[in-house]
Amino acid sequence: MTCQKTSHNFTKIAFKPLHTNLFNIVLISFFLTIGCGNLYSQEIKNKKKPVPAVKQTDKPAASITDTIKLDTVKPKKTFLDGKVRYVAKDYAKIDQKNKLITLYNEAELYYKDVELKSGIIVLNYEKDEVYAGRIKDSAGVLVQYPNFKQGESEVQPDSIRFNFKTKKALIYNSRTKQGELNIKASVTKKENDSTYFLKGARITTAEDIDNPEYYFRTSKIKFVPGKKIVTGLTQMVIADVPTPLALPYGYFPLSKEKSVSGIIVPSYNDSNTRGFSLQNGGYYFALSDNYDLTVLGDYYTNGSYAMRFESAYATRYKYRGNVNIRYENLISSERGYPDYSKQNIYNIQWSHSRDTKSNPNSTFSASVNMGSSKYFKRSINQANVGSNLNNTLSSSISYNKTFNTIPGSRIALTATHQQNTQTEEIIMTLPSLQGSIDRIYPFAGRDGQKKGFIKNINLQYNVSGKNYFKTSDSLFFKPQMFKDAQIGMQHSIPISTNFKLFKYFSAGASTNYQETWVTKTIKKEFDETEGRVTDKVVDGFDAYRTYNFSTNLGTTIYGTYDFGSDKKIQAIRHVMRPSITYAYTPSFERYYDTYAVDATGIITSQYSRFDGGLFSAPGKDNSNIVGIALSNTFEAKVRDRDSTKTEPKKVMLLNNLNFSTSYNFNADGKTTFAWQPVLVSGGTQFFDNKLNMNFGATLDPYAIDNGGNKMNKYNIENGGSLFRMTSANLTLNYSFSNKGGDKEKNTQSQRNGGRNDDLFGTNTDLNDSRNSQFANDPEREDDVITEFFNSKIPWDMTLAYSLTYQNTNRESRISGNSLMVSVNMDITPKWKGGVSTGYDFVQKGVTFTQFRFERDLLSWRMAFNWTPLGVNSNWNFFIGIKSGMLSDIKWNKRSTSNR
Repeated sequence: MTCQKTSHNFTKIAFKPLHTNLFNIVLISFFLTIGCGNLYSQEIKNKKKPVPAVKQTDKPAASITDTIKLDTVKPKKTFLDGKVRYVAKDYAKIDQKNKLITLYNEAELYYKDVELKSGIIVLNYEKDEVYAGRIKDSAGVLVQYPNFKQGESEVQPDSIRFNFKTKKALIYNSRTKQGELNIKASVTKKENDSTYFLKGARITTAEDIDNPEYYFRTSKIKFVPGKKIVTGLTQMVIADVPTPLALPYGYFPLSKEKSVSGIIVPSYNDSNTRGFSLQNGGYYFALSDNYDLTVLGDYYTNGSYAMRFESAYATRYKYRGNVNIRYENLISSERGYPDYSKQNIYNIQWSHSRDTKSNPNSTFSASVNMGSSKYFKRSINQANVGSNLNNTLSSSISYNKTFNTIPGSRIALTATHQQNTQTEEIIMTLPSLQGSIDRIYPFAGRDGQKKGFIKNINLQYNVSGKNYFKTSDSLFFKPQMFKDAQIGMQHSIPISTNFKLFKYFSAGASTNYQETWVTKTIKKEFDETEGRVTDKVVDGFDAYRTYNFSTNLGTTIYGTYDFGSDKKIQAIRHVMRPSITYAYTPSFERYYDTYAVDATGIITSQYSRFDGGLFSAPGKDNSNIVGIALSNTFEAKVRDRDSTKTEPKKVMLLNNLNFSTSYNFNADGKTTFAWQPVLVSGGTQFFDNKLNMNFGATLDPYAIDNGGNKMNKYNIENGGSLFRMTSANLTLNYSFSNKGGDKEKNTQSQRNGGRNDDLFGTNTDLNDSRNSQFANDPEREDDVITEFFNSKIPWDMTLAYSLTYQNTNRESRISGNSLMVSVNMDITPKWKGGVSTGYDFVQKGVTFTQFRFERDLLSWRMAFNWTPLGVNSNWNFFIGIKSGMLSDIKWNKRSTSNR
């Protein structure tokens, strides 16, 4: 091998991004030069020290030891142990003398997990260092800031110096984003892959890191990417104005997990009735990726306190749900004063849903809302009039299982709860059992066809069992509640068939056998001591059996009236579905006994020992009733506005218009009347299904006397009309906006038992005011925020009108007539406003009214809502950081209602 002296004179070289091996060629030439130099110096040394002659020996050649000394000069290692890729828009200049490679304009360098982009990059391959900085554009403005990325850490500084061997870096005016936090520091020193030290830093959640609306200023920071930020003395700065809010040190967790455990800082408040308070303080437990727990509490200086436990859980493709348990010990005024009061209220909410994919043969679901009847009226942490005015709380927990047998069968276990918040009466089934076996067609042919009366005969088996409780709020889950429990079971075997009659009529017939088991009955007897009839509860198994028969006949009639294809309304289609049913139930007088009404025992009356039981007692008199019903739908064919379409457009005029009544052949004309009132109901939708209208009326054919009592005489025979309208109602609901799409529903209010709209205001959970009062509009999330609207102001409106007419006793009065409205509007791109109000035309007064405003302060949110009227009057003001990480930085002030 011969080495010759070579020289390299590199000038500016045109560069094609990532498609040349020029850098590799230069490196090879460089190391070949070094290698030739080493060989030449070794040759000179060998000339100075001649090699001695080798002695002759009889030993084999393999055993002869080489006396030539090895080369002691260690070969120089390459300066990088990985492949380097780089690109530049203008040029890549290589200076071999100074061991520099310069990349200019939109320069990029990639080495292992390091990605560096900048206006200029200078690589010193002798010192194993790289430098990156900005460049000036034609106007002299510094552009193309460096972007340094190593692993998951990313920094945007003014300039950076990085050593590939030591992994240390010196960064000036660095900008980095860690989760929700944006960090800027004047000088940053990178110790290793996991630790940074920052000097003169600011931390914020604002998007514009160079001009944030607020930030936390600190002189020094220890920063471990993905784990934590530890600061020294930290001061809060708002709009470049230092505030007196400062801490000797700060700690910001940066876990890669979705959530981390931490303290929830309480907010301060005061009340005229309960004194000063700390509210909504507690701890958040991030127990796992599948479930969490939030514990919150309030404390008032007069002794009142509240506790709340909130947990959400989910397992993908299996189930999801959440649990809220709230307890409040409320004390008003002070002990010794006449207005002093103390009460304990609680509320339990549980929602659970199971993914059908996990097990298609079984389902489990839960929707629980139970607790004190006065909870939503008295709670210090819930503000929603819709929930407050609700008169019922309801719950249901159900499990359903389907068995793949022949015939198929299914079973359902359900626990239900109904609670009247006015009467404080509670009805529960804990649990109830429902079981059934699919229909069996014993006379169907082998081909499976079921045509005709005989082949369509089918039977089924159903079973229903209940453990029934009827109690009050004060006795809920106390021994008396379980003592009064009723247990029973009901079996039924329905047999039915259907067939065609005269080609156009559908007919059906059915009979049902039913057997009822109970564990409690009653015995009526006259108690001479108390001087009245008493009911004695008899414990023990008892049963009764009933059966009935029914048949029905119905058809469908279609009618179309054509106006002509050249008309705007081309045709109207009317569909009528008349039906007539007959039902007969015999008398089961054998299940009735007599009892003495007074002490003489002469006057007696009849009763059934099954009266007041879990299932209704069998009828003493036979029932012989014919029912008549007529349902109607009206549809129009309208010429489409789009002239390119050849087919007319179908428009629904009336979704339904129903009439129903019945005739009792066994009516005595005194307590029961032959004809039942005609019930009229209907509904339709207008304006692309945005306006819903429902109406109903009750028409009685019988007249009433001067005392308002119904007579066995038709109203038309008494000088009146054919029917006497005793009641009527009309409801209209209309929601519209210029935003497009469906308005977000008030799901939490609906879960509490209220409305799913904001006619009674938004559902305000005073535990957490970070969420907006207004429905999110995803279509505007990406809009550029400007100072003024150019074309339209986004808004939405909800209207509800209710009218009730009553004429039971010739009073002919409007018992209810109210209009409610809710309007939300984006006053400016950063200001939102809304109002919910209404007017009662009967009481002649304003109904519930709420004003709400919200200001988007970029990283912050400010909200205010005010209910000025009624016992629910209150106001609430909130300002705080939107970020969940810094949600404890807030100020919340509110008044207490007059409840």
